[in-house]
Amino acid sequence: MSIPFLDMRSPYLELQAELDEAYRRVMESGWYILGAEVEAFEAEFAAYCGVKHCVGVANGLDALHLILRAHGIGRGDEVIVPANTYIATWLAVSYAGATPVPVEPDAQTFNLDPGLVEAAVSPKCRAILPVHLYGQPADMQPLLEIARRHGLKVVEDAAQAHGATYQGQRSGALGDAAGWSFYPGKNLGAIGDAGAVTTNDDALADRVRILRNYGSRTKYFNEVKGYNSRLAPLQAAFLRVKLRHLDEWNRRRKKVAAAYMERLPTAGGLRLPSVPGNLEPAWHLFVVQHPQRDALQEHLSRLQVGTLIHYPVPPHLSEAYAEMGFEAGAFPISEQLARTVLSLPMGPHIPSEQVHTVIEAIAAFGH
Repeated sequence: MSIPFLDMRSPYLELQAELDEAYRRVMESGWYILGAEVEAFEAEFAAYCGVKHCVGVANGLDALHLILRAHGIGRGDEVIVPANTYIATWLAVSYAGATPVPVEPDAQTFNLDPGLVEAAVSPKCRAILPVHLYGQPADMQPLLEIARRHGLKVVEDAAQAHGATYQGQRSGALGDAAGWSFYPGKNLGAIGDAGAVTTNDDALADRVRILRNYGSRTKYFNEVKGYNSRLAPLQAAFLRVKLRHLDEWNRRRKKVAAAYMERLPTAGGLRLPSVPGNLEPAWHLFVVQHPQRDALQEHLSRLQVGTLIHYPVPPHLSEAYAEMGFEAGAFPISEQLARTVLSLPMGPHIPSEQVHTVIEAIAAFGH
């Protein structure tokens, strides 16, 4: 039995009639840039997150970048970011002209460690950009308290946390604004690249709407130097369909995670995710740690169990950020995670027998 890391075909098969109808609706409308379909999704996703505004953009990186731009963050400014994250978090800061300031994660949750953040705040710091890594919300309350003390903005990187909650509140409504990715593999995934910004800040939402559309409210009348970053109506239509099923699909993910948590053997050095009691992960990924990660991955590959590593190279050690001068050992927790984390098959369409096979395959490692 070959077990894919993520089944991308079954979501379409389950929702085929609804998705095909959405496709026909958009194609027959003759309207393919912004418009009513995008506005409808924006209203529905804002309501889902419990915020006043959603602004659809082209992708998750643009969402974060445009938030920073809309806040006036740029050259000479600093933004605190996790040392362990997908590089897009750092790139958003760089695109704005600011400098990413990495801070280590909590070794238990893998999320930004609030206890280390305050020491990283300098007079140049303008924002904190926590990532809800793997779909588990960062510890937002202490981060918000630090931000209030220092007059900083808090921007959620919610790209992996669709439907996750922290202290009963959905991600996307926890900070000053949130950037979302709807990359196809996300819990709420489009059929291509797509993204959004959510916020309760009227002025910020207005600014992002202008920036995403060449700096213009009215065609050919440009107020600022903007960008071309617009959510396509076709993707908005697909997302509207999938949004109706997101909570159910997240419940299925939770069931898979529960089976892993209850039945995966830990005697051989396998370490399971740590979930604080005040939050509900979206279980975008199920990430374990193992001191022999590479050997375990090779073992699972031989048994046709798909896995991925999120992420093998921390941004500070990537070629892209070589100019910052960080060397190996600069962020030991992040570097240790890069050597030991492994993402197991996860999704709303993985059959229980495949989950059982994954568990048995891991149990057989080393025997």
